[in-house]
Amino acid sequence: MCSNDTFDPTFGFTLEELLKIQAPPPPDDFDDFWRETYHQATARTPSYRIEKEIWSPNPDTRILLIRFTSHDGFDIGMWIARPEGSTGGLLLGQGYGNPAMPPTTTDTPGLTVAMPCIRGLGISQCKEIPWICGKHAAYGIKSRETYVIRGAVTDLWEAASVMIDLFPDTAANLNYLGGSLGGGLGALLVPWDDRIHAAEINVPTLAGPMQFNYALPSRGGPGSTRREAALSDPDCWRTLSYFDGASAARRIKVPVLITPALSDPSNPPPAQFAIANAIPEKLRILRVKQVGHCTPTPADVELGKELAEIRKVLFSPSRCTLL
Repeated sequence: MCSNDTFDPTFGFTLEELLKIQAPPPPDDFDDFWRETYHQATARTPSYRIEKEIWSPNPDTRILLIRFTSHDGFDIGMWIARPEGSTGGLLLGQGYGNPAMPPTTTDTPGLTVAMPCIRGLGISQCKEIPWICGKHAAYGIKSRETYVIRGAVTDLWEAASVMIDLFPDTAANLNYLGGSLGGGLGALLVPWDDRIHAAEINVPTLAGPMQFNYALPSRGGPGSTRREAALSDPDCWRTLSYFDGASAARRIKVPVLITPALSDPSNPPPAQFAIANAIPEKLRILRVKQVGHCTPTPADVELGKELAEIRKVLFSPSRCTLL
């Protein structure tokens, strides 16, 4: 568990209570907004270049640094780890760890792994967008069109287009994996992208009003920044209603392994479970962690072994039902 102060990272909820949490309905044009956003991101031929190939710890895997220009003009850096005999593609959604290290295929053997850094972070840092997580989380928040999270989702969609253009075989078995911010981004992007066959979402953020209700400003971080903006400005509140991962998760049409946590000092469990509960039951593979954004407990270490086995089947081109 994380070290304790006067703060309760369970927010006083039992598992039974968390499993009953439902998200409020989205704006009437929620679906139209996201379908149009997807169209804008994927309607053109991707523009990219291979910047270089770097040393790989796996002899049978190439690691490439690629840069592409987003549909709205941002320069996005991404890594692709390409194994011999690839069995599909895996799009990785990052958290706020600001990663610059390339991925490997160790945890997902056989898959071509694409890890873009979303605009403003890691190897996609730029002059316009702050790279400090709290400031990044609120960038452009007064409008749904300019909000950085919309751009982050499109960056991931465009990264998938680049991977498929460079390695067309990945289209036959394209999957998504993301945790924390990457988990929330996954909830927003998977429902609208018919290219994605399966997904894994861990301790997801971006649960809209559920996160605003329970995020405590004293804890800091991106969740608190979004909450403070929403509570202080009606325009920001309206913007964030379009970025509710739980509202989007109701539209998911592929199998999803979802792992919310019972206790989390950074991301309120009620918000995580709002997303998990919204995934259609026939597609939801639910496993519950004891803690999120903390050192794993022994039970969570054992759960990690189970998740790895589920992942092997879920992301297999010949996946059998896990539901």
